[in-house]
Amino acid sequence: MRPGDVAGPPPGPPLVVVLVEPSGALNVGSVARLCANYGVERLRLVAPRCDPLGEEARRMAVRGVGVLERAALFHDLASALSDCHRVVATSGRREGVPLELQDDRSCLAWLSAGPTGQPVALVFGREDRGLSNDELLQAGRLLNLPTASAYTSLNLSHAVAIALHAWHREVRQERPPSEPAENGAEPCRRGELEALLDDAEALLLEVGFLYPHTAAARMAKVRALLQRGAVRGSEVALLRGMVRQLRWASHQGANPAG
Repeated sequence: MRPGDVAGPPPGPPLVVVLVEPSGALNVGSVARLCANYGVERLRLVAPRCDPLGEEARRMAVRGVGVLERAALFHDLASALSDCHRVVATSGRREGVPLELQDDRSCLAWLSAGPTGQPVALVFGREDRGLSNDELLQAGRLLNLPTASAYTSLNLSHAVAIALHAWHREVRQERPPSEPAENGAEPCRRGELEALLDDAEALLLEVGFLYPHTAAARMAKVRALLQRGAVRGSEVALLRGMVRQLRWASHQGANPAG
């Protein structure tokens, strides 16, 4: 393999690896190398706190330097996930997380069953404190990599290595061909879901169902409910239409049913 080359992509939907605010250039370079090792062509960096194209990162990337150079930068996690149909976020915490933690087999089986040809994402948090609960709620599943209870924290690049190895194993298993999804039956993109939640939150604040100081916590519960239900794109469109009609009716001072 020549420098900058990536191994041919494995079967399954195209995987996106997302690093949130990585602070170590050595880790970023190591992750780029791992992406090349496992045929992952898409690396996305959210507000990196290091130079992802500096000498340290390039030295660790070795033949994954092409992945490093093509890595896309984003200001926030929602933007990085806007086109992804399924999202798994990793968490080293085992308490105080907003969704049920699952093992690699169940998480990655779900991730690999995403719509053919549509991107899915694996999200990794900051080296020092991982992902916030709000960030974890942008995922459909939470992955916890089991370790000895005496020391549960993994180095970022080591966590990526374990997860990508498990992904590679998962997508290479023999499976019967899946039936094509009916029109509108595909899981929604993250951007579609977040737009719906933003619309709903604004309306619920407007009509007094939510209060500014508790809105985030209550909307987190709504987000978790929709994540568990694997809401489809057509269902998001239906819900957004309902929100818009209710907003219109409230502005008219009319009963929505009238």
